[in-house]
Amino acid sequence: MISWWRRWKGLRRAGVLGMNARNTERILDWNPRRCFPLVDGKRAMHELCQKIGVPTPDLFAALLSHGSLHHLPRLLGGHNDFVIKPCRGAAGRGVLVVTGRKNDGFVRHNGQVMTLEEIEQHISGIISGLFSLGGSEDEALIQQRVVPHPVLGKISFQGTADIRVIVYREHPVMAMLRLPTRASGGRANLHQGAIGAGVDLATGVTHHAVLKNRKAEKHPDTGESVIGFEVPYWPQILDMSRKVSRAVGMGYIGVDIVLDSTRGPLLLEANARPGLAIQISNAQGLLPPLERIDRERGRR
Repeated sequence: MISWWRRWKGLRRAGVLGMNARNTERILDWNPRRCFPLVDGKRAMHELCQKIGVPTPDLFAALLSHGSLHHLPRLLGGHNDFVIKPCRGAAGRGVLVVTGRKNDGFVRHNGQVMTLEEIEQHISGIISGLFSLGGSEDEALIQQRVVPHPVLGKISFQGTADIRVIVYREHPVMAMLRLPTRASGGRANLHQGAIGAGVDLATGVTHHAVLKNRKAEKHPDTGESVIGFEVPYWPQILDMSRKVSRAVGMGYIGVDIVLDSTRGPLLLEANARPGLAIQISNAQGLLPPLERIDRERGRR
């Protein structure tokens, strides 16, 4: 008991925001339940972005039922590359990235070739709720594939890197760059082995990085330094994060942004329950900036 108490006190002194405090003092206090459908549903978020003028990947189609699968050949006919994802998925589960075609097949980002029948089976699983929050029936979205900005090529492996910004009461308080690796299967998911690089809010430059919770300085697959990297479009990224926070009506959210080679920063999604690993990526806790904003603006 004493050991646990000392550890908790040490984390508090370091300014680390814990899971319970995040859930009760930030999410419960500042994120109204009526607003959750906006961020939990990717189609609703896409429509909101169009209304508020925040760029986001184009939505080619939404399949709402198994019966709509017979339209699939026509829906995919004009697209050589695209992304299929569950509308209410989480943690990147169920996302299928197609980068091109080979004969009658579809080439994934990892080189695997899938048939149309396999694509249909995947979409059928999405609609059945295989990847959705709570396992309820879902929609399958067919979206524009983001072509990563070339500046990210040396510090990313195969997949698309993204930027997570934590916004509290419309103020960005912490950010990180998530970099896919071979171990993460090209996904920007820290739990699967992606790198998390903390980004200085004032400059947009990475200052600290971790790989599986251990300090990292170079990308394991490219050998390039992940420290001192200046994220392009940084002022626009922060502005987009603020705008999305205001529009969804939530006080504590994570905003995920990707950098497309031609369109620049695009809103990928918003998260009403952002994880806490961003503190490890930045080697600092979230509590000090959150408490500073509370002092400046007063508690509600």
